[in-house]
Amino acid sequence: MRNPRTRWVVGGIALLSLSLSACGGSGFDDSGTDSQQSSGPASIKVLIASSGDAETKAVTDASNAWATKSGNKATVTQAQDINQQLGQGFASNNPPDVFYVDAARFATYASAGSLEPYGDSFAGKDDFYPALRQAFTYDGKLYCVPKDFSTLGLQINTTAWAKAGLTAADYPTTWPQLASVAKKLTTGKQVGLALGDTRDRIGAFMVQAGGWVTNKDATKVTADSPENLKALNFVKSLLADGSTKYPKQLDSGWSGEAFGKQKAAMAIEGNWIAGAMKSDYPNVKYTTVPLPAGPTGKKGTLAFTQCWGIAAKSKHRAAALDFVKAMTAKDNQLTFAKAIGVMPSRQSAQAEYVAQFPQDKAFIDGAAYAQAPVNVAKIDQVLADFDTGLQSLPGGDPKQILARLQKNAQAVVGQ
Repeated sequence: MRNPRTRWVVGGIALLSLSLSACGGSGFDDSGTDSQQSSGPASIKVLIASSGDAETKAVTDASNAWATKSGNKATVTQAQDINQQLGQGFASNNPPDVFYVDAARFATYASAGSLEPYGDSFAGKDDFYPALRQAFTYDGKLYCVPKDFSTLGLQINTTAWAKAGLTAADYPTTWPQLASVAKKLTTGKQVGLALGDTRDRIGAFMVQAGGWVTNKDATKVTADSPENLKALNFVKSLLADGSTKYPKQLDSGWSGEAFGKQKAAMAIEGNWIAGAMKSDYPNVKYTTVPLPAGPTGKKGTLAFTQCWGIAAKSKHRAAALDFVKAMTAKDNQLTFAKAIGVMPSRQSAQAEYVAQFPQDKAFIDGAAYAQAPVNVAKIDQVLADFDTGLQSLPGGDPKQILARLQKNAQAVVGQ
């Protein structure tokens, strides 16, 4: 199974140059490179990085409803590789009008002038969670509004939990408690905790410790800090005592697979795990609780999000903006949540979402303290190198891993 941590990033980790124009067609016609907006009914092109047929159908149905109401037309295309297709579209001055933008790629597109910065004038922008708005802010401008999001939580196999003599009172709320229950749950056939081996999982411990790769506005690299060192040392200790293992050590592609196969009694995954458990492991009983707090009591999780981007060179920007307004309306967000398994990015939808999906309360509560991906242009390869360092644990040296990240990230931020 494909690792769902890539659910928000379609394509390779290598940075795609936005200046490449010799890579072939963008998959769209060449009818409109004029940057002037057209008048009258518009026909807009929408490119999505769909997770599957259910998502494509949900977006297409919503698009058709918008078209019927507005008198415009929207053609939804499911991308094969959205990073490549967007790069080619930008390079040829013929991008789609509206498209998904992953938070991990956003700064690269914004810095190149590829995105229309419509966010600050978007009606009701303050209804979107602050952490999600920050993810799509570049040089002080909110470029685009988040379409939905996911966070991380701690999944617990309730059967294994009870068998170990643990109760709900033992749900870990601190690092020492997590370490303790992970040991108690570790048997000859089952490890206590399955943990993804990249920043997309381990980074949560950095946030809980009070650290992160950069400061809030991504103007300064803060990787080589005492807080981050505490986090990596804690993860190293979990791995070293055998109570925690990476998925590959459990013959699994991701932590959810190890959890579903009951090779791990706990896992740290996002709300997308629900779909996998329902379809592949329906007999495994589990619950999800918030991630434990760090040494100073700080809560922390990671947010995975995308925004609705509008091309700066679209000649249908007014129609595109109206389309985004429709797609991010509360009712549509709740419809997408039911169809796809994502969470609404509007705070006003939270109560209704929890009422419909009470099992996801821990995930949506995490929006209040979630950290979005690193918001720095062209930092992809630096972060991939950081992942390689994390994968060397427990044998690797956390201090050296962070020092290398600091040096490499500073070279990019300083550009």
